[in-house]
Amino acid sequence: MRLVIARCSVDYAGRLTAHLPSAPRLILVKADGSVSIHADDRAYKPLNWMSPPCTLKEGTGDEEGVWTVINKAGEKLIITMEEVLHDSSHELGVDPGLIKDGVEAHLQELLADRIDTLGDGYTLIRREYMTAIGPVDILCRDAEGQTVAVEIKRRGEIDGVEQLTRYLDLLNRDPHLAPVRGIFAAQEIKPQARVLATDRGIGCHIMDYDALRGIEDDKLRLF
Repeated sequence: MRLVIARCSVDYAGRLTAHLPSAPRLILVKADGSVSIHADDRAYKPLNWMSPPCTLKEGTGDEEGVWTVINKAGEKLIITMEEVLHDSSHELGVDPGLIKDGVEAHLQELLADRIDTLGDGYTLIRREYMTAIGPVDILCRDAEGQTVAVEIKRRGEIDGVEQLTRYLDLLNRDPHLAPVRGIFAAQEIKPQARVLATDRGIGCHIMDYDALRGIEDDKLRLF
């Protein structure tokens, strides 16, 4: 990971346009190729970012100090450096991944036991299907025999969609599994996460914890 603190302005050119005026900011360049720009008052959320796969070109000559990040759709993130205050790189190695809390682990177990709640004809391949970047929560097949990777969260946010996207990119390189599509499953899915998932062709599934546990809804029903 590369950490750069610089006074810079940022321009985004794609389906929309956005401009960040000059200010001191933190720029993160991760090993997966992603680039994100952070302020000191926005918690974990970046001001702007470019998700992988993308390429970073650092300008030279007359373009020195200008970074251009381009993704596969041709969208650009242009960072104009005015003053670099800090620039360092660190090798973090392979992350062991998030250890799921009890509820997420239980949701995974319940969904594996009731895999047909995803749709008629679904069959389980296995839980915790290991890949080079971590385990996929559930790998299964749909009624047509297509491989499906399922990522499970208690609360579905953008980070979970990004995680599933990385898994899908890797799984689709395996000719024994491809084509592989994804389902993002959670008890609650944030609107931004749903939009991103839909944009990437990933299905969304709301998990009813009580229903998976076999607990009947005590609300009155007409039928």
